[in-house]
Amino acid sequence: MFFSWVIAVTVPLRGGCVNPRVPHPRLTAPDAPGTLTPEQDRRPDSPTTDCGEGGGGVEPDMIRAFLVWLQTRLGRGPGPDDASWSEALLGSLNFWGLLEGTHLLLLMLFVGCILAVDLRLMGVLYRRTPVSVVSRRLLPLTVAGLALMLLTGSALFFAKPVAYYHNIWFRAKLALLAVAMLNIAVFHLRIQRRQPEWDADPSPPLAARASAVISLTIWVLMIVMGRFIAYNWYDCGKPQPDVINALEACAASEPGAVSLTASAGGRRP
Repeated sequence: MFFSWVIAVTVPLRGGCVNPRVPHPRLTAPDAPGTLTPEQDRRPDSPTTDCGEGGGGVEPDMIRAFLVWLQTRLGRGPGPDDASWSEALLGSLNFWGLLEGTHLLLLMLFVGCILAVDLRLMGVLYRRTPVSVVSRRLLPLTVAGLALMLLTGSALFFAKPVAYYHNIWFRAKLALLAVAMLNIAVFHLRIQRRQPEWDADPSPPLAARASAVISLTIWVLMIVMGRFIAYNWYDCGKPQPDVINALEACAASEPGAVSLTASAGGRRP
């Protein structure tokens, strides 16, 4: 199910046209929830299709529609100024910062444990200590760090699900996470089977070392992608390459997809 979610988020939907949209005040300014008038409240959160003559239609983005509901509807009170649970979390005075800081500390704990185990598998550190001993001593901290990191990360995603959904760095982070899980599965199902033969060796076999190198590379890249999420270098609605618009599924977003080529061509005299 996890890999299905990653594929659905990272692979853009196919379609024959770009839909016109009426901006939703709660999506265009998620950091400052606005007041919905009765007319705005009756407007659909998901875009409508208007392809004109010969249009082929666009596949409905069910995941995005669910995330819009999650961000703007879930837990929202009856009043026009009432915020949803997602908006309340994002607009909280201190809890958001505490949650983000806790997530970073847990990330440091988890990646630190992974770093120690991977460096042992690479034969760089703790060469006189069996791999099983290093793994066994760090396993409780690794599992606890991973579980709490995923919990706090999910809460952070809950605060701005639509923005993260159209963020290329977040999509890259999910794709790397899927590769990391695949690497872990290969190690435990294939490489670790013969661990008793090389457990105490200062330098484990090539397959184990390669798996450790892949693991370290992926987690470093995931940290970099997570750091880049905060920057708006590639936001939907800005003139940018078509491949970026496709990877971010900008055609389904509120600002829409603006082609860098078309924008540059329009400015020519």
